[in-house]
Amino acid sequence: QVQLVESGGGLVQAGGSLNLSCAASGRIVSISDMGWYRQAPGKQRELVAGITRGGDANYADSVKGRFTISRDNAKNTVYLQMNSLKPEDTAVYYCNADRILYYSGIDRTWGNDCWGQGTQVTVSS
Repeated sequence: QVQLVESGGGLVQAGGSLNLSCAASGRIVSISDMGWYRQAPGKQRELVAGITRGGDANYADSVKGRFTISRDNAKNTVYLQMNSLKPEDTAVYYCNADRILYYSGIDRTWGNDCWGQGTQVTVSS
């Protein structure tokens, strides 16, 4: 009864930029930590960046200084600004919410470890 929907992926040349968005929908009360993960063909899914509800962020070493994660709690949305993109950034990018408190009927309930469907990012050399 809650859904995460990513947008903003696409094809870009090396050195270019993309801005990903992930909006949570449903009768949401609050969302805890959120993050962006990615999975390249033949590789395991890896954490790209995470952000607490209060705005504290952490990044994978491979994207530090190039990517910026942010969130708008009022809009239940998390963003990933990606600059200076490299071909090795090519992957499907997934949004994650650690815990979502939402209304199911008249009751509040928690959704745990919620994922979006993913958005493809392709960086050409």
